[in-house]
Amino acid sequence: MADDGLASHRRDPIKSSVGNVAANRRRQQAITVGKERREALVRTKRLCRVGISSDNDVPDDGDMMIDEEQSILESQTSSAVEELKSAVMYQGKGAKQKRVSALRELRRLLSRSEFPPIEAALKAGAISILVKCLSFGSPDEQLFEAAWCLTNIAAGKPEETKALLPALPLLIAHLGEKSSPPVAEQCAWALGNVAGEGEELRNVLLSQGALSPLTRMMLPNQGSTVRTAAWALSNLIKGPDPKAASELIQIDGVIDAILRHLRKGGDELATEVAWVVVYLSALSDTATSILVKSNLLQLLVERLATSNNIQLLIPVLRSLGNLVAGASHATSVLVVGNELTDNFIASLVKCLKSEHRVLKKEAAWVLSNIAAGSIEHKKLIYSSEAVPLLLRLLSTAPFDIRKEVAYALGNLCVVSSEGSGMPALILEHLVSLVDRGCLPGFIDLVRTADTEAAKLGLQFIELVLRGMPNGKGPKLVEREDGIDAMERFQFHENEDLRNMANRLVDKYFGEDYGLDE
Repeated sequence: MADDGLASHRRDPIKSSVGNVAANRRRQQAITVGKERREALVRTKRLCRVGISSDNDVPDDGDMMIDEEQSILESQTSSAVEELKSAVMYQGKGAKQKRVSALRELRRLLSRSEFPPIEAALKAGAISILVKCLSFGSPDEQLFEAAWCLTNIAAGKPEETKALLPALPLLIAHLGEKSSPPVAEQCAWALGNVAGEGEELRNVLLSQGALSPLTRMMLPNQGSTVRTAAWALSNLIKGPDPKAASELIQIDGVIDAILRHLRKGGDELATEVAWVVVYLSALSDTATSILVKSNLLQLLVERLATSNNIQLLIPVLRSLGNLVAGASHATSVLVVGNELTDNFIASLVKCLKSEHRVLKKEAAWVLSNIAAGSIEHKKLIYSSEAVPLLLRLLSTAPFDIRKEVAYALGNLCVVSSEGSGMPALILEHLVSLVDRGCLPGFIDLVRTADTEAAKLGLQFIELVLRGMPNGKGPKLVEREDGIDAMERFQFHENEDLRNMANRLVDKYFGEDYGLDE
């Protein structure tokens, strides 16, 4: 489906100049397993060490033995699996309670350590016996404990997670409306861990029909269940294939549920739902278009303006950046002079001032996407409090922030041209930013080992050389040792960088350079 290609509708990079490739970079990052979760201090796969609250009043073990010798724990786990096998075979009086007790002991062992004895459980044959414990007609308490054991096994290494393949059909089946909420939620947790492992297992889950029942679980207002379902869904639709995201957005009730949870939900629920929006807007053009037409932008801006929760702010920023970079009419929603737009820019300024590195980086990326829009949006950002902050960050921030800031500043200076021609300069912006000291920051990017950053630096140097009035560009670049920075690419292995740098040096610093003096 051409409509849902990974980068089909993003604004193209401005040829030979600074362009908005940040949106495409974010789309690639969005489908990198676990990257966002690690950066947000949230695990892609989650170990279940505290039970889900429910009417069943499932007991929790408070004495988690974090420092217990691993060998002892593994031995106990092997014994527990054997005990569970015996309990499942037993058909006499009290058989149900015997199975539940054996399951609870295995679950306790798989929950006691930060590094659970998963390998020992698998070697002892835990998966096949746990699958039997998930059979239809089993008591809820048995189903719950079995799903909990599988949840923690799925939180292990890749090969340990793949061991759950035989259990997936039953875990998905128990997501149905006939299951008790605690059982359905625990199964969703296990499936979320499986989906978080990677594309291969996500495709298995999607082919077995996990998307629809997980989505239904996100629709009601039940906090814990909805939160777990949203987290599992965000893992399931990560891609890189956009098909799941495009299917999810078409399911009845999804848009209303997303808007409702972002409007009324607490920070934890809003965080998980915002991650769903991140992947929807990063992967599916269909989803992006639908989301932009809803009230979503306003809700996200309100969250951005009022929350100080970094775990929530990161997916909110990602979602906003995707949306304003995504649909062709997205930036038209941000009408200059509109209260929503003013609040949006003010909230981004707040993030640029934050002590949190990741908020500065994400806010700069969002600003770069807005700045790649219309001339009105460029002027809006240029005249805002954001520019002095961006200029300071370009010279003082860590490298990853400086690169995002450079995209934002560069996009303020050009208007995209049709075809492959040179972009038109916004001379007022370029001259002002250079006069305020941004050139050394871009030349520093040229000296980095990061080819993307180096190209960005070279593109801005080209703007300065071509655009500064009265032919001042070459002297400005020379004064900041820009010639030396470009000459390091004379024999560089990257052909694009080599050709770009050599072309600029030959054109502006050839044999005749300086003869007039």
